[in-house]
Amino acid sequence: QVQLVESGGGLVQAGGSLRLSCAASQRTFSRYAVGWVRQAPGKEREFVAVISSRTAYADSVKGRFTISRDNAKNTVNLQMNSLKPEDTAIYYCAADQYYSGTQAEYNYWGQGTQVTVSS
Repeated sequence: QVQLVESGGGLVQAGGSLRLSCAASQRTFSRYAVGWVRQAPGKEREFVAVISSRTAYADSVKGRFTISRDNAKNTVNLQMNSLKPEDTAIYYCAADQYYSGTQAEYNYWGQGTQVTVSS
């Protein structure tokens, strides 16, 4: 069982930056594919980024968001720059032993953290 805890969400003006972190309880977390998925009000969940031995990004965030992992701290981070109002959503960290790329198929999910970008 993998427990995931997100942090770093908040309110930021358009053009600003935020850094989300996902901390895991599992010692072998470095072996998992870890992704970020977001859900805006009234919309379905949307793939944002994933990292395993490779990374992948949604077209809407390429060039603005960067996913990385710190295996020593058992964390995966999402650096979000040049934020736009349409990035407003609850951001979930998720993990799985298998890499599913942009399909975002995960067995383990965090509780989510709110990101709000004002115009």
